[in-house]
Amino acid sequence: MRYVHIDTVESGQYLGRTIFSSNGAVLLSEGVQLTVYMINTLRRIGVTMLYIKDENLQDVEIDDVVSEENKRAVMQKMGEMLQSIRSGKEFNTRAMSISIDKLLEDVMQNREVLLQLTDIRTKDNEQYVHALNVCTMAALTGINMGLSATQVKELATGALLHDVGKVELLTDDESEDLRKHHTWRGFDLLKSKRELSLLIAHVAFQHHEAPDGTGVPRGLEDEQIHLYAKIVAVANTYDNLLYNPGTGERSKPHLVIEQLSALSGTKLDREVVIQFLRTVSVYPTGTSVRLSNHEVGVVVGQHRGLPGRPVVRVIKKDDDDLMVNEFDLAKFTTLFVDAVL
Repeated sequence: MRYVHIDTVESGQYLGRTIFSSNGAVLLSEGVQLTVYMINTLRRIGVTMLYIKDENLQDVEIDDVVSEENKRAVMQKMGEMLQSIRSGKEFNTRAMSISIDKLLEDVMQNREVLLQLTDIRTKDNEQYVHALNVCTMAALTGINMGLSATQVKELATGALLHDVGKVELLTDDESEDLRKHHTWRGFDLLKSKRELSLLIAHVAFQHHEAPDGTGVPRGLEDEQIHLYAKIVAVANTYDNLLYNPGTGERSKPHLVIEQLSALSGTKLDREVVIQFLRTVSVYPTGTSVRLSNHEVGVVVGQHRGLPGRPVVRVIKKDDDDLMVNEFDLAKFTTLFVDAVL
């Protein structure tokens, strides 16, 4: 499979990964042959990046930290909960809790897999994919930092619900009244649920605070901010930098990692950033890259301990024959990725 911008997709190519709606329903299944109408529809609903099948990369698999089945379940339960909030009804957290347990089972089983965050986003599902990504990244970071299973569950729940205040009509982040900020509204919503730990509500409350005291809504400083909120702040910032919710455009992960590192120690907790960067792929599988030897290839493998040194497959045509070379950058130490294409 190859991970490409939608503007490069052509009619007749085959979709490499299934696209889901916000409630977990299938919009387009993996393997469907794309038509001009399908491509234009995907562009219209906000899809900018997607996987397509490539006969020269048939053996390349994307290692997911969380299974598609459990992703769909979490998105479905989250959608039901947010709909209840919008309707002014009581929302049930039990079903959500069960789906988070299953997600965390996947995370624990696949915690050595680098997270690639290449789920296909649409205008309809971006809120849910964002929450799912932040939840998964936060859980992996918490595990790296030695949190217990109970703490990781609290952290993951707070991460999944960190933006729950945004669904309230009373929310207005531009208002001078900070109690209308989505962090405050989210805190008010979650603290009323007795089955949820108060720390979960504080994740929603504090995830826009900053160690240097310039955050919102209360301008808390380093030690005043709970560790869960510090972790979610890093994951939330990374995902928002990676995928601009306003334009729908995706940035390149290696550039986002540089931006994240620049915020370390001021807007984001330094130790959390260090542990977080151990969880994400710098060059996701399927990405086209140019190497420092001027060869152009596709990333086909990852190294957990060396996220910036992937395995790159270079394919060339020599008359009617294909010449295939693979460069494992963990072994070719003088070779590096020169550009992401």
